[in-house]
Amino acid sequence: MVRNPIDTPGTPKPRAAPPRVTATTPRRRIHVFGASGSGTTTLGGVLAGRLDALHLDADTYYWIETDPPFIEKRPAGDRVAAIERDIGTAARWVLSGSLCGWGDALVPQFDLAVFLFLDPTTRLARLRARERRRFGGRIDPGGDMHAQHLEFMAWAAGYDHGRAPRRSLDLHERWMQRLDCPILRLDARAGPQRLADQVLEP
Repeated sequence: MVRNPIDTPGTPKPRAAPPRVTATTPRRRIHVFGASGSGTTTLGGVLAGRLDALHLDADTYYWIETDPPFIEKRPAGDRVAAIERDIGTAARWVLSGSLCGWGDALVPQFDLAVFLFLDPTTRLARLRARERRRFGGRIDPGGDMHAQHLEFMAWAAGYDHGRAPRRSLDLHERWMQRLDCPILRLDARAGPQRLADQVLEP
């Protein structure tokens, strides 16, 4: 089972270019997204810490907790309802992860969207290291997550050249055309602290 695939195919209708990011752009409700392994969750946590904000990650809502993980998806409507419930009346929040195909109801709440990109060689190396830290020998041949790990890595490797409706650079480019808020495109090689500086600097 690949992680956070797209649920609803379709080509979004282009909108006018989003407003530019300026010193006066609000930074109270931030969405951080990008390819798996680009560091969206890490940056989301750093931004939330800097802003004293609530941090939410899309995968927490996308998947029902199982062992092994990432097997059973939560219904799309339930995901959105849970995020809206957890946001509640929070003055500031950061939502990391991909919402394409199921989270459009949340889009009007964004003050700012941050799109992270990273060269595939670095990104896939980060992913392999992350999977090893998370799951250890379970992803090795003979482990209960080996086949799932191979499928996930193959899916992640297809991001840069894949096409919508699968989760891909193409899909994210199309989805960004639907956003009315300012969008920052940042190279994730900079590291989370420097990226946070770039998001928050006037």
